[in-house]
Amino acid sequence: MGAGRSLGRGFGWLWAAYSISAFGTWLAFDAIPMVAILALHAGTAEVSALAAVGLAVGAAVAVPLGPWVEFRRKRPVMTAMDLLRCAALLSLPAAFALGALTFTQLLVVSVVVAACDIAFNAAAGAHLKGLVAPEDLLVANARFESTTWTATMVGPPLGGAAIGMFGPLVTVAADAVSYLLSALGVRAIGPAEPAPARRPEPVRPARAGDLLDGWRHVLAHPVLRPFFFNTVLVNSLIMATVPLLAVLMLGRLGFAPWQYGLAFAVPCAGGLIGSRLARRLVVRHGRHRVLIASGVLRACWVPGLALVRPGAPGLLLVMAVELGLITSCAVFNPVFATYRLEQAPADRVVRVLSAWSITAKATTALITALWGLLAVFTGPRTAIALAGALMLATPFLLPTAALRDGGSRARSDGPAADSPAARPTC
Repeated sequence: MGAGRSLGRGFGWLWAAYSISAFGTWLAFDAIPMVAILALHAGTAEVSALAAVGLAVGAAVAVPLGPWVEFRRKRPVMTAMDLLRCAALLSLPAAFALGALTFTQLLVVSVVVAACDIAFNAAAGAHLKGLVAPEDLLVANARFESTTWTATMVGPPLGGAAIGMFGPLVTVAADAVSYLLSALGVRAIGPAEPAPARRPEPVRPARAGDLLDGWRHVLAHPVLRPFFFNTVLVNSLIMATVPLLAVLMLGRLGFAPWQYGLAFAVPCAGGLIGSRLARRLVVRHGRHRVLIASGVLRACWVPGLALVRPGAPGLLLVMAVELGLITSCAVFNPVFATYRLEQAPADRVVRVLSAWSITAKATTALITALWGLLAVFTGPRTAIALAGALMLATPFLLPTAALRDGGSRARSDGPAADSPAARPTC
């Protein structure tokens, strides 16, 4: 299957750097809102603004970073983003120790971290495309996916315990250190990085229109365009239900915080299962069939969250729904991430990934705010049900017709014909 073989020393260091920062991020999950609540006594409106404004403004700040990163070596950019995130986060415990911590500083740090996340991930995606062989991209993305879900499963419980013992600023500091270690991992990748793609017109300075190149490529692509709308909407609706479910479970239904954490930690095992299955399913059924099937399946679970009830049955229901959702996403994500990398031209990879991430973060901020307002008038359960109903319509955005022919060819030609190297375009 190729899933267990080494992808080289360079990928090993990149994977290690990603793993360290992922565990640090999930260890400090929701730490900044907790700092606002516990240290600054912020109210509901301020905490909601911190989440929404940080994402939205961070996405806006990241817009010019795509063209800037595209034609530069990626490792120095990744290192710089790690160090900037580290410095921003370390400023919080430092300001708290000096008695100078303010809500404005929390907002600025949230924006800086969000913008650096977008730039780092776009640069890392572009670097990965040149770091491993085309036929190994799916294996590499599956390993990142499994790491993400492992960190998601382990990090929040440990972080919650650390916050209970030492306060939220300790986990913020730990997250900052993880970015420092990530920067060291990126620096250790190895041989000199190949020169980046050149601008088509080297003598021409960057123009405002360059900022839109990523969106232009995505929206002009017959398959990426529907996937773009589908993934942005699906991810936004999933994230919009998270605070509503927290209010419902921890408030009206009376679940204890540890039960709420358990309800989301245990199903993350589905992330490990799905990411391990992704390549095997592609080899057996073809990439296009796997994308469509997992894309449809991941839309079917959210309505079940509206049926949660008090007690053990409700807890088991949430676990079952989340397990199905996470497993479906863990199959879809690495397969689609590989396809998207293949479809991005070498001189537009960063801009394509940046455009995707910026749109996703801005849309998530908007839909989260809208669904929070909706819940004020209808209640969290009804708002979750409406999000689930809208999720059921998202498979109609998948490019089923465009992919059907490719899926047939994959089945008739065998696994080799469906490898990234064999089918660079759809």
